[in-house]
Amino acid sequence: MSEQFYLSLQQNIKLMIWAPILGTIFRIIFMIVYNPYPTWKGRWKSIFGSLSYGFWWGMDFDAYVFLLPLVLVTLPALLFEGYHQIEDVVRLVGLTIYSCILYAAFAGKMIFYKHFHDTYNYMVHYGNHAEKRNLIDIFFNQDRGALVLLGFIPIAIASWYMGTLFLSLPSIPYPESYLTDTWMIVGWNILLVALSVVGFYWFRYGGTLSHDNKPEWDTIPTVVKEDIFFARATVPDLCALETVYKHPLRSEYTASEEDVNDAIHRIVPSEYKNTWQQLDNPLYAFKKMAKGPKIQKPKHIFFIVGESIPQWSLDETHKALNICSGLWDFKSQPNTVQIPNFLPAGNVSRPSIVSLMSGIYDAGLELNEREHFWNKAFPTSFAYQMKRLGYQTIYWYGGNASYGNFNHFGKAQGFDRVESASIFCGPDAPKTWVGVYDHIFLENMEQQIKALDTPTFHFIYTTSNHSPYKIEDSLLDYDPKKVMPHVGEDLRSNKTRNKELATYRYSDKALFSFVDSMKKAYPDSLFIITGDHSNLFGSLNNTSLIHRDYTLRDTFCTVALLQHPDLDSNMITTQKGTHMSLMPTIIEAIAQKGFEYYSITPSLFDDQPETLVTPYQWITDSLMGDVRSDYGESNQPSAEPVHPIRPIDNHAKEARDWSLLTTWLINHEEKLFSKKDD
Repeated sequence: MSEQFYLSLQQNIKLMIWAPILGTIFRIIFMIVYNPYPTWKGRWKSIFGSLSYGFWWGMDFDAYVFLLPLVLVTLPALLFEGYHQIEDVVRLVGLTIYSCILYAAFAGKMIFYKHFHDTYNYMVHYGNHAEKRNLIDIFFNQDRGALVLLGFIPIAIASWYMGTLFLSLPSIPYPESYLTDTWMIVGWNILLVALSVVGFYWFRYGGTLSHDNKPEWDTIPTVVKEDIFFARATVPDLCALETVYKHPLRSEYTASEEDVNDAIHRIVPSEYKNTWQQLDNPLYAFKKMAKGPKIQKPKHIFFIVGESIPQWSLDETHKALNICSGLWDFKSQPNTVQIPNFLPAGNVSRPSIVSLMSGIYDAGLELNEREHFWNKAFPTSFAYQMKRLGYQTIYWYGGNASYGNFNHFGKAQGFDRVESASIFCGPDAPKTWVGVYDHIFLENMEQQIKALDTPTFHFIYTTSNHSPYKIEDSLLDYDPKKVMPHVGEDLRSNKTRNKELATYRYSDKALFSFVDSMKKAYPDSLFIITGDHSNLFGSLNNTSLIHRDYTLRDTFCTVALLQHPDLDSNMITTQKGTHMSLMPTIIEAIAQKGFEYYSITPSLFDDQPETLVTPYQWITDSLMGDVRSDYGESNQPSAEPVHPIRPIDNHAKEARDWSLLTTWLINHEEKLFSKKDD
C-alpha cells in the first residue's frame, strides 16, 4: 500500500504538467490574435513577464489538478483494488474535463475582448439581464459560435493524448531498501502527505507559502503592468471569472438613463438645473470663480494623505495613548487650522485616493481601472487645476503606482510625474506588503524635492500604517509602559493592539520628521494633512480608557489639518468637511480673483451646506450617520456611551445621487473627452 501511494502520488504530479502548458498556449494565442502593435520589438520583457506571472497566477486553479486526483483517486484506490486498476483512466477523464473548462473560459474571453476590448469584467453580469435569444443569435452569427463549440473536440483529444504522454513518463522507484520497518514506512507516508499539502499550497500561492503574496492584478510586475495589453493577457481566465463572481453588479450600473439624469438634476447648481444636458460633461456645471488669494502663494504645496489616520487619535479622549505626537504638535501650532469632523471620500484607500485625484466621488466604481479615463483629466481633477495655477505636479506613492493603474490614471488626471517608492528607493529597500517603509520613502523623496527649483504641488501618500503589521520591533522602538504610562494595563498588555499602535506611532514620527524638514527648507509652504480613511486599531473601546463601543466618528472620520504662515483660525470657522472640500480650499487660498475652477463642493472658507453627504456617510454640525443605517449619532468626541438617534433621515438618496454622477461619466466614457478643449 505504501508503494502504491508513492507511485500514485507521482502520477498526480505528472498529470498537473499539462494544465499550465495549455493555459500558456491560450495566453500566446490571445497575444497574437489581439496584438495591437506592428512589432513586438522592445516588448519582450513585458511578454515574458506576462507569460511567467500568468503561469504562476494560473496555478490558483491548476494546482487542483494535483489535489483532486489525490483525494478522489489516490486515497480511495488504496482501499479498492478495482478502482486502483483504472486510476489513470479516471485521471485522464478529469484532466480532459478541466482542459475543456479552460478552453470554454478562454473562448469566452476571446469573444468578450472582441466586443469590449477588455478581459472579463463587471459587464459579464449584464448577461443575466440580457435577452437570452439575442445573446445566442450574436454567439452563432457574429462570434462563429459553431466553430467555438467544435473546438472542444480537438482540445479534448489533445488533452487526453498529452495526459497519456505525461502519465507514461518514468517514475522514481520506491525506496524499499531504506524502509526496513513499520515505523519508518508510517513516517515516510506522513512525510509524503505533508509534502503534498505544502506543495499544493506552494503552487496555488504562486511559488510562495503566503496567501498575502498570491499573484493578483495589483502585483503584476511593473514592466508588464505598464503595458496594459500584456497586463490583460496575464490574467488567467478562470481567475478573472472568479473575481467577477465575487463582485456582484452594483445597482449604479443598472440605473436607467432617466434615473441618472434625475440624480444629476438634483445635485447640479441651481443655475444649471435646466441647461446641464447641453454641456459636454455635467462637471462643467460646477464652475466656480476664486474670490482672491488669502495667503501668499507658496512655492511648494504638500498635500499629504497618511495611511489610516483616524480623527479619534487627535481627540482629547485618546490623548493618553501618546501614539501621534507629530500630529498633536502640528495641530497645536498657531498657523494650523483643524476641521474636527471630517469625512473621507471612501471607506477604504482607493476610492478615497481616486476621488481626491479626480475631484468626483469614485464611489467604489474603480475609475482608476478604466482605460478610457487614462487619456485626459476631468475638469474637476486636482492636479490638472494646480497645473493651471502654475505648479509642476507630482504624485509620490510609498508603494508601486502601477498597482491600481495609478501610473496611467494619475498622469491622465494632471500629474506631470507619478513616482513609485518601490522604484526610486531601489529594489532592496525594506517594504511591507503595501509599500516601502515610510521613513525610507520620505527621506528619499525629501532628497529629490530639495533638488527641484520649480513651484510644485506634491500629492504624497504613505503606506506603512497598514496591515499586516510586520515592521520589525527594533525599528518601531515601542515600549507601551513608557509610551503610555497613564493608561490601564489592559491596553498595555495586548500584543496585537500594541503592534498596530506602534506602527501608527512609527508612521507619525516618519511623516512629521519629513514635514519639519520641508518647513525648514521651504518656510512659505502650504501643508495639508489628511488620512485616506479611519482605522480602529484593535479594540480600544470598552476598555479602561474608553467606556463605550465604537462610534460612527471613530469608525469613519479622518483628520483635516491645514498650515501656512498666513493662516489663522478665524479664516476657517466650519467644524465639518469632506475630502472633496480640500481642493477648492487650496485653490481659494492661493488663486487670483476671477480664476475659474471646478469643484463639486464649496471650499472650507465658504458657508457649508447644512448637511454634507458622501456616497457613504452624512454629517451636520452636531450629528453624523451611515447612509446604510437608520440612525444618527453625535459627532462630538466622548469617552462615554453615545446613544443612537431615531428616527432620522439617512440621506441615502442624496448619497446615491453622487454615485450616479460617476455612473453618468462611465456611461459616456467613450465620448467624454471628444469635444471640450483642454
